[in-house]
Amino acid sequence: MTDAVPKETTLDALRRPRSTRLAWLIVVLAVLGMACLVSISLGTRAVGWADILAGVTGSTETIAQAVVAVRVPRTVLAVLAGAALGLAGAVMQGVTRNPLADPGILGVNAGAAMAVVIGIAWFGMQTLDAFLWTAILGAGLAACFVYAIGSLGRGGATPLKLALAGAATAIATSSFTIAIILPRNDIAGGVRSWQVGGIGGASFDAILPCLPVLLAGLILCLLSARSLNLLALGDDAAAGLGANVVVARASAALGAVLLCGATTAICGPIGFVGLVVPHVCRLLVGVDHRWLLPFAALTGAILLIGADVIGRIVARPSEMDVGIVTAFIGAPVFIWIVRKRRVRDL
Repeated sequence: MTDAVPKETTLDALRRPRSTRLAWLIVVLAVLGMACLVSISLGTRAVGWADILAGVTGSTETIAQAVVAVRVPRTVLAVLAGAALGLAGAVMQGVTRNPLADPGILGVNAGAAMAVVIGIAWFGMQTLDAFLWTAILGAGLAACFVYAIGSLGRGGATPLKLALAGAATAIATSSFTIAIILPRNDIAGGVRSWQVGGIGGASFDAILPCLPVLLAGLILCLLSARSLNLLALGDDAAAGLGANVVVARASAALGAVLLCGATTAICGPIGFVGLVVPHVCRLLVGVDHRWLLPFAALTGAILLIGADVIGRIVARPSEMDVGIVTAFIGAPVFIWIVRKRRVRDL
């Protein structure tokens, strides 16, 4: 990893008009609010405003109101998972200075998923708490493994080597996960459905145990904003400005791992949200992580809600899992980034 100061991460590049950022903040919050309303009202069954109000307040006298009561926790989960993945992607891109970094591409989600499947198949794991901490452990081990492999050889952990190591790790862990599932017909159906990545069947009972972990990850990531700005200038420059490079990377990475692990435990591995969202947010507010990270969380929530709504509509009367929709959205963006070869933009 080179310590040269990239053109786009000089102090001048961090400065954007505050009025512009505040205007985009208002826009993003408004879009998020509208997305939540659309998520509650649209799907395999459309419901009216009266039913929405009744369902939100707890009344389930009609089928439409019962549908709303089911969609409310689903929408809340979409907000939490999308925000977690978007924020984790922005942090990973900042830590590795790699525009291709993403919890899915770097193998973090696949590592979390493999750990959960091993726990289910070999140890009879059943509780959500066990899923949660096992997924976090798997995500952390995968992240450490990818960074260690990507750091080998000349030049250290370059963006290209990290992307290749992450892709290889994701493929290997996914293949191993399939090998575990194939002979186990008793768990194959449920695990395969979970592996696709989705938020259907969400409930507040399942969401609540994940909230402390998501909150801890959120705090760690947001507190790392200044350190990520310094790391973007290069390791030597960051150290010269007073940053402890090792601690800064470790704390930011820990926050991202907590977010990815908790999200994977409850939703399954959802890819490409952490790749697409940071690039969109940089266009809106620039590369200053003090603004980029909150925007990545908000925009990630919007993207996952939108993907969930699309999945409900295009496959009526059935549903398409949100992980499939995000793959359709993210794959072209990934190809575009690779073709542009904008590895030095961070």
